[in-house]
Amino acid sequence: MPQVDPRFQQGLELFNAGEWYAAHDLFEELWHETADPERRSLQGILQVAVAQLHLQRGNRRGATILFGEALGRLKRPGTPDLGLDLASLCRAAQQRLEALQQDGDPESCTVPVLQCRH
Repeated sequence: MPQVDPRFQQGLELFNAGEWYAAHDLFEELWHETADPERRSLQGILQVAVAQLHLQRGNRRGATILFGEALGRLKRPGTPDLGLDLASLCRAAQQRLEALQQDGDPESCTVPVLQCRH
């Protein structure tokens, strides 16, 4: 149950503030301490953060690969949502992935955020 760890909330705040590297570090710590299937969810979130970091650094190829891998993990049946709206996260990642694949501007798409499920 990584979502009960205080680092999880801190990671959400960093992710939603666009602090991709710091969010990645926190979620990676949790990822190392978590077993499947929750581990898969954390890895998908981590990959979105790293994809965003690649975009900031101008590495479109790296961002494309990581958005694709993140979507594969997060959309896999049985992936726990950790109390988050993963469908919304996936929609934003999908939009950015498609923009990259079509040589468009991913920054014109919705920025991925982690929202709690209502």
